[in-house]
Amino acid sequence: MSTPEERMMENLYWWGVPTLFRCPHDTDPANADIGLVGVPHSSGNGTTERDQHLGPRAVRNVSATARRVHMDMGFDPWITSRINDLGDVPLPELNDNEASIQRITDFYKTIDAAGTRPVSIGGDHSITGGIVQALGGGNLAGGQPVSLLHLDAHTDVFAKVPHFLGAKKSAAHWGAYLADQGQVDPATSVQIGIRGNPRTLDWLQPSYDYGYDVITMKEYRQMGLVAAIERIKDRLAGRPVYITFDLDCLDPVVAPGVSNMEPGEQGFQVDEALALVRATRGMNIVGGDVVCLMPTRDHNNMITARVAAAVMFEMVCLMADRDRA
Repeated sequence: MSTPEERMMENLYWWGVPTLFRCPHDTDPANADIGLVGVPHSSGNGTTERDQHLGPRAVRNVSATARRVHMDMGFDPWITSRINDLGDVPLPELNDNEASIQRITDFYKTIDAAGTRPVSIGGDHSITGGIVQALGGGNLAGGQPVSLLHLDAHTDVFAKVPHFLGAKKSAAHWGAYLADQGQVDPATSVQIGIRGNPRTLDWLQPSYDYGYDVITMKEYRQMGLVAAIERIKDRLAGRPVYITFDLDCLDPVVAPGVSNMEPGEQGFQVDEALALVRATRGMNIVGGDVVCLMPTRDHNNMITARVAAAVMFEMVCLMADRDRA
C-alpha cells in the first residue's frame, strides 16, 4: 500500500506515466479481478465529429485526480481488488467499423475467459456491441445473455435502418443486433434517460418491439429517482448485468464534450446518474463501459473527461464491493 505522501503525488495528473487511475499497466487479464480498458474507436458513429477515439487517452490523463475511496460504501477498491490497466484494444483497421468491432470482441473474449470484469472507456457507442458479443453468453455471465442497464439519450435500437452511413454494427444498431444474436435479453433490460432528437414519431417503437423497458426522461421526471431505482432493481434482479453509460445522458452543462449533444431537454445531473448506476449494487455486474467522450469538444478544464472517470470509478467500486461482501 502506498503512503499518504505517495498518494498525493499520484494525484498530480501531469506527473508520471498516465494509466487509468494510476493503476499498474499489465496486459494479462489473469492478473486482475477488474480490468480497465481503452477502446479508441470512432468509425461506428459517422454523423458527428469522429474524435471519440481520443476518449481513452483523455481519461488516462485526468483520472489520477479521481476519487481514491468511496465514502458512501466506506472502502478503498484499489486495496480490496486487483485492478490493472489492460491497455487499449488494438485497432489496425481503424476506419473499417466491422473489422474493428470484431477486433474488440476478440480482445474481450480473452478477458472473459480469464474471469476478469472489464470497465471500459470509449470510443463511440458501437464499442458496446463488440464488448457484449464477447460477454453475452460467456464465462462471466454463466452462459446467459446479459441484462443491460443502459443510460443514454438515445435507444441505439434503430432496427429499421439497415446501416449507419455504411457501418452495420454501428452506434445506432448494437441494441438490436445483440438481442437478435442472443447476447442481450431485452425483457430484463432497462434503457433510461432517453430524450434524443427524434426524426420520426415512432422512433422509440423498435425498443418497445424488442421488449426493452424504456424510461424516457419525461417519464423519469414524473416518477422520480427513488421509483426509477426500484424499477431498475426489479428488472435486473438475479441477472448478469452489463452497464453501458453514454455521456450524452447527462445534461450538456455537465458533459459538454460528447458526440451527440441533446440540449433541447434537461438531462441527468451527475448525482442522479450515479444513483441510478448504484441501483445495481450487490448484483453480478459482468462489465461496464463509458462512451461517446469527445475530448476535442470538451472544456479546457476537461470536465467531461473527469465526469467519465467518475462514472468509471463508480462501476469499479460496485464490482469491488461485491468481491468483499
